[in-house]
Amino acid sequence: MGWFRAPLPPFHDHARYAVSISGPDSGAASGAGLVLGADTVLTCAHVVNDALGRHPFDMQTPGLDELHVVIRTPADGRQRCTARVAHWIPPRAKDGGPVPHHADEWLGDLAVLRVDAPPGAAPALPDRIALRAGQEVRAWHASGRDATFADLTVKTDDGPIAYLDGAATGMAVGPGYSGGPLWALEEEAVVGLVAAHFMPPRDAATGVPQPHSPQHLIRRSWGIPWQHIEAELRAVGALEAEETAPATPDDHAFGLLTAAIDEGLRTSSERIDIAHRLARACGVEHGGQVTPPTAEEFAAFLLRHPRALPTLTGYLRRDHPEVTDRILVAGHLSRVPRLLSSREHHELHRMLRGIDRAVLGRFAEAVRAALPLAAAFPRSETLDALIGHLESLPGDGRSDDDAPRVPALLRVLEYVGALCQPTQRASQRLWSDGVAARLGIPRSVLAERRADAHEWAHVVRKRSRVRVLVQVTGAEPGRYRLRIWCDEGTGPRQVSTDTSVAYSAREAARELLRVLESLAPAAADAERPLVEVLVDRAGLNLPVDEWDGQAPGQIVPGVLGVEFPLVVHCPELLRRHERFLPDWRRRWNLLDTGATLVVSDASLDPNRIYYELMDRLDTVRVSVDAPGDLRDRIVQICLAVGIPVVVWDRARDKDSHAVERLAEVATRELPDGVRSYRANTMLRPGEYPGRPVLAWADADRTVPRLHLTEPQESA
Repeated sequence: MGWFRAPLPPFHDHARYAVSISGPDSGAASGAGLVLGADTVLTCAHVVNDALGRHPFDMQTPGLDELHVVIRTPADGRQRCTARVAHWIPPRAKDGGPVPHHADEWLGDLAVLRVDAPPGAAPALPDRIALRAGQEVRAWHASGRDATFADLTVKTDDGPIAYLDGAATGMAVGPGYSGGPLWALEEEAVVGLVAAHFMPPRDAATGVPQPHSPQHLIRRSWGIPWQHIEAELRAVGALEAEETAPATPDDHAFGLLTAAIDEGLRTSSERIDIAHRLARACGVEHGGQVTPPTAEEFAAFLLRHPRALPTLTGYLRRDHPEVTDRILVAGHLSRVPRLLSSREHHELHRMLRGIDRAVLGRFAEAVRAALPLAAAFPRSETLDALIGHLESLPGDGRSDDDAPRVPALLRVLEYVGALCQPTQRASQRLWSDGVAARLGIPRSVLAERRADAHEWAHVVRKRSRVRVLVQVTGAEPGRYRLRIWCDEGTGPRQVSTDTSVAYSAREAARELLRVLESLAPAAADAERPLVEVLVDRAGLNLPVDEWDGQAPGQIVPGVLGVEFPLVVHCPELLRRHERFLPDWRRRWNLLDTGATLVVSDASLDPNRIYYELMDRLDTVRVSVDAPGDLRDRIVQICLAVGIPVVVWDRARDKDSHAVERLAEVATRELPDGVRSYRANTMLRPGEYPGRPVLAWADADRTVPRLHLTEPQESA
């Protein structure tokens, strides 16, 4: 077992692996969860939705809302911790779309929570094995009461859903069991999660349970097999930290760490003191008070526990700076050690909870500004997943000497801090200074990044603009359904209340104008809000900019695209071709300096545009002046490969006055330039005959997850 030992739960107290999950303002548990690691819990996404007061099958990734997780401690106490969603796999129908309201079965439905648990509060990660038919398993209610265990038998194991039949006596699975572990009694391992149960049939008219019949389904539930959970979690990068192979003597990092510890910590008293402190900080048991760990045991632990190495360097920096630098260099050769120590990681999340939501909503924007050449974002959309990704990225800097570079995470936090209020910024900088000092980064190098962040924040404050997002989908002919969000800088918040209403074009314009009028300008000289129309491929030429909301007795026509800069955005095309997302973000960062491509050849093969854009990765803007069918094909190719700005004229097949005139407008000024052109079209239609469309995909501003109907590729 070694000197550093994983904490063990009390003998046969398998119920400790089940935790209780509730909302921030509710004492009642919404469901259960499985302890997945020292600071992570796995549960069902619908449990999270219920805890946050959302529809159980809501697919949208939760934002920064916090949950409460109650962990059972070894002394049979209760540790109440805050948590936030780190990885999100929403409930989905078999076709990948939304789950119908009264569905009995669905796919996905997983959420990994990052929990602010003190070291040692959570039990060690349990064994996990594949679920198999015939296994006798046990489940627990979220309340954690011992008497709530329910015994079940696995009936099927050949798909993403496993059916479970309950014992004739004892507790039956019901509300509050969802998300909890399925514990195989004979194998003593977790084999899956409880997902749902089939309730007795009810009368369709009254909702009252029908009288019992032997033909009724009795005590049947279904769960998610562990083999399927692994596949789902691996697809979003949620198992990477759990899949590290143990260090071996042949591992280069292992050898360097062993040598550094052997030479740097020579005395037994010093080594055992630091080893005890390290074990406590990492929440593991140790091998005793007398005999210290060997250098090999020390090195093996540093390459097994993700936060052990940075925690150790925090203890050594003051008295052993050279040893600390050697340990850090060796740690870079392994993918196991994380950037932050346990204490730094906890303080970071405590600090982030104190930062304004408006600033945290721009975290991804800060990442793209601070790391313009960084690798693609993680597949999960949450703040915690993004922070975990940033911890794995290397440092950077412009100095020519051998000074340590500023890690990616610290650089991003400088950019975030530059957007904060002074007191929040001071807290962030104190935290960064402490981490930089532990890493041996000179203050002058960190000051460079801090100055870059200050300059960026100054520019961003002048560019920020309130926007209204509206998803427009067709209903019956001539009528449309709307979903509307406002984004004042904190990310989209939905403001439409009834998405089932079908509006005429004029009624839809009035509804949008009502929302736009409710937005108070942030300053006297603030720009008009940007209206971002979210459409599918078939709606790119929808003339929303021409809709007017004039009602009887009103003085002004209220034409949307004349009063407000109005752009279209097609998230469907980006989502269907995710491999181009890094190109999209990179092109957006070049918006002020990137190239413009003009397409006007009526005989052009659309595939040539694809080849040209792959050759010209600095292209940020495409102007399309081609016949209708060819034009639409070219526009969709441009949007699919990540061109952030595309201009075309839906009224003209060639020689468009609008495309030619707008070519004179700077790329960043196009939304207002197109609005001005539309006003002139109403004023002088003979001189301004075009009907320009501007597709605008801002990589710095988030878009809500939409439920779009995606046509076939050949459509």
